Amino acid sequence: MSIRSERRWAELARELEFTRLPELRRQAEGWRTGLTGLTALLAVLVLLKGRDNLADLPEAARAVATGLLIGAFALLVIGSLLAARAAHGAPEREILLGGQALRRWTGQEVARVTRALAWAYLFCVLGVILVVGALVVAWLTTQDSGAQPVVVRTNTGVLCGELIQADQHHVEMRLDGDGKVSLPWTAVVSVKPGKTCG
Repeated sequence: MSIRSERRWAELARELEFTRLPELRRQAEGWRTGLTGLTALLAVLVLLKGRDNLADLPEAARAVATGLLIGAFALLVIGSLLAARAAHGAPEREILLGGQALRRWTGQEVARVTRALAWAYLFCVLGVILVVGALVVAWLTTQDSGAQPVVVRTNTGVLCGELIQADQHHVEMRLDGDGKVSLPWTAVVSVKPGKTCG
């Protein structure tokens, strides 16, 4: 390495002391934006889609998934606030007039911003892990019901099974143990969705 190259690296190292805080603030701004977007996305998904999907889960799984989603939301909000604090700082009580005081404050602020970014990163990762955990709980505990059972009332009785097809001429359904049954519409009095066939 040449002397000129070493001198340039030394100059850059000295300049880093003055540019580190603005660089960290820009990095924190990116994290704040990302965490805010992720938190908003999670809130929208839970409010619009989550309630119906969580209602389909067994009670214990619903409680666990709901707890995981609430925890994830809290972690993402806290991470967003920490990233905002890192990006914009906190109001200071005193105005720094001296060079040494400004230097001390910058060193302390760099440490605070670095710490806040580390915590924001940790909360982001933990929040995403909790969301994935809630999805895994929902996925593992959702019963594979196939098609929703239907209750067909005919002139002669009531049948319950899985609807296969309904067209202009007939209703075709699969009954437990009896295989497929095809009923003409003239024999059907009513068709209603059922929760289970028992």
